[in-house]
Order: sequence, then structure tokens, then C-alpha cells
Amino acid sequence: MIQTANIARDLDGVQTDVLLQAFADRILVLVTQIGKVGSLIQAAIPTTMPLLPPPPPDPSNPNALPLPVPPPSIQLTPLLGSAPTERVQTLHSLYASQIATLVWTLEEASVLEADRRPVVVGIALAKPPEHGESAELSAHDRTVFRGVMDMVRELLERK
Repeated sequence: MIQTANIARDLDGVQTDVLLQAFADRILVLVTQIGKVGSLIQAAIPTTMPLLPPPPPDPSNPNALPLPVPPPSIQLTPLLGSAPTERVQTLHSLYASQIATLVWTLEEASVLEADRRPVVVGIALAKPPEHGESAELSAHDRTVFRGVMDMVRELLERK
């Protein structure tokens, strides 16, 4: 895994930056659409817990790489900041658990003995155009989520 890398893209009309930095004891991934660090959440998993293999490709969208399923034993710990609503908190937890699972899965695939360091995820997302009070994910939420995961995967696959 590279020590530091970043990438920027327009996701559904919003400039989105992802930075990955590996430290000896943790991996930091920052996702921002507003130029700030945002809420910091640490994801950890016991090294004895196996990671689930990614699901098979979706036949309706064979070009999209499936995301690995976050393990049920993942532990999310808020470190700094808090989400303004319960809906946004749930979304942040979803981002943190999926990003950490991607990091662990791709790190294990590239190293014989990956140590599964905790992953600290900083999330600062722009307010979606029309989010309302619904707990359902909007098309915008889904597009940005998938785009961010593709960006994280691309950073992790760089040599």
C-alpha cells in the first residue's frame, strides 16, 4: 500500500476529495466535499475475524465491481465531531464501515500478513440538494457513495 495518495472527482455535481495516508499504527482516509476534515470515526476489527469475500457481480450492472460486505464484528468509535442528524450519523457509519472493509480487504490481497490496522475515516459531505427528512437514501446519496468507494479502491490499488 502506498503511504500517501489523494484523488479528486466531481460526483453528481459536487467536487469530492479523498486522501489516504498510512501510518504505522492506523490508516487515515479523509472524504470531503466542503474542504474540511469533518467527523472522525475509527473502525477496528479483531485480526482473528475473517473478512467475507466480495459478492458476485450484479448481472444487471456487470461493469461495477461489487463492494466487500463489512463484517458484523466491526467496531465504530466516534473520535471527533458529530453528525447533525441521526440520518447523517447512519450515513457516516455506513461510509466508515465500507471504507475500512475496502482497506482491509485490499490490504490483505496485496500482503501476505496484513496487520489489519484500525482505519480512521474523516467524513465531510455537502448537504444534498433535496434530502428531506426521509431515512431512505436518495439517488444523490447512492451516486456519491458509490463514487467515493470507487475513488478509495483506486487509491488502494495504486502501487
